Amino acid sequence: MKEKSVSIILPNFNSSKYIYETIVSVLNQSYKKWKLIIVDDCSDGKTKSILKKFKKHKKIKIFFLKKNMGAAYCRNFAIKNSNSYYLAFIDSDDIWLKDKIKKQIYFMEKNNYKFSYTNYFSFKDDSKKIKKVISPSKINFQNFIKNTSIGTSTMIVKRSAAKNIKFTNTEICEDYFYKCLLLKKVNYAFCLKDFLTKYRIRKDSLQSSRFKNLFWIWKINSKYNNLNFIQNFLSVLFISINSLIKYGFK
Repeated sequence: MKEKSVSIILPNFNSSKYIYETIVSVLNQSYKKWKLIIVDDCSDGKTKSILKKFKKHKKIKIFFLKKNMGAAYCRNFAIKNSNSYYLAFIDSDDIWLKDKIKKQIYFMEKNNYKFSYTNYFSFKDDSKKIKKVISPSKINFQNFIKNTSIGTSTMIVKRSAAKNIKFTNTEICEDYFYKCLLLKKVNYAFCLKDFLTKYRIRKDSLQSSRFKNLFWIWKINSKYNNLNFIQNFLSVLFISINSLIKYGFK
């Protein structure tokens, strides 16, 4: 298979404890036609010093913002400053297995899919216990607003399918509406059933509060997805139940 280009989008803020391992997991990919675009959101000196170690790497482009702008801005900025056939996403504390891109691109090319995701491992930062998270074989918009089983760090999407779609400038859950818009456009996303990403659950992360997550999903459903009260209630209820099934009590 002739390799098609992949831009890997990585927003970063104060992830000095994890960012090195994340970048190394990208460097170790068996698929070689990729470029990693890191947007540092005005991090502390310790984080910046780690990033500067990779500044001269020919396949890594790093942008250092002078003002904290949020993850959505960083992702949109990285996409705007990239040029590739595919877009992939990874968070600054997650880890890819070495064949992640290779297997997923083959899966998409073979089946002519525009949007794919994979199963993944989840683990808590303070525990050695690893849990397998199994996602549905395919998801459309109506499925997704009740079961957000598309891990951002597992996603790959054709750039043409994501044209003019941006991350919402919200405090958290900025990736939720992005996925909603993609699903409305392409109809279905498809799951490669391999476990190819390690998703870290951090106590200090913005995503660690389940109640806060649900609050922002409610706001996004109301403001952007235009769901009525009943639709929104059912969405938040089922997302909450499915989150408990996947992760237990974080």
